[in-house]
Amino acid sequence: MDISQVIKQRRSIRSYREIELEDSKLNRVLEAARLAPSANNRQEWKFIAVKDKLLREKLAEAASRQYFIAQAPVVIAACATESQSVMRCGQPRYTVDISIAVSFMLLQAAELGLGTCWIGAFDEARVKEILKVPDGIRVVAITPLGYPAEEPGPRPRKDFDQIVCFDVYK
Repeated sequence: MDISQVIKQRRSIRSYREIELEDSKLNRVLEAARLAPSANNRQEWKFIAVKDKLLREKLAEAASRQYFIAQAPVVIAACATESQSVMRCGQPRYTVDISIAVSFMLLQAAELGLGTCWIGAFDEARVKEILKVPDGIRVVAITPLGYPAEEPGPRPRKDFDQIVCFDVYK
């Protein structure tokens, strides 16, 4: 499948089959994050692949009780190891870098026939406690990872001309 097809077919999955995820596929998803670009190639990130069922259940509870998260055989927590740096444009470096890396993971997962769902609704302090994440490290996003038990259709998208302009903002 080419990248355009992966982008068009990727969906947020909220139901997972009870099938163990092969380490080879998990490693390919994590490798996609490792290869993602980051500001100044600093790669100031760490990814926690959570396989333990009890920990996954606790994460689901900490993520606004989104219990479907625990259905997946793996939950990945994307952490920023440096959160004070700001790019010249004024954006916090870590939010941009982690967003790129997680996007790469989600696309690689989709290409492998796996489901994911970007989770930003979670109690960061609780997630850090569950996963023993040290002070000074930020948990930016989490995603379940596994075989989908659903095939949601495409979500509505704005028309191209509503979101794109050329040369100047219109």
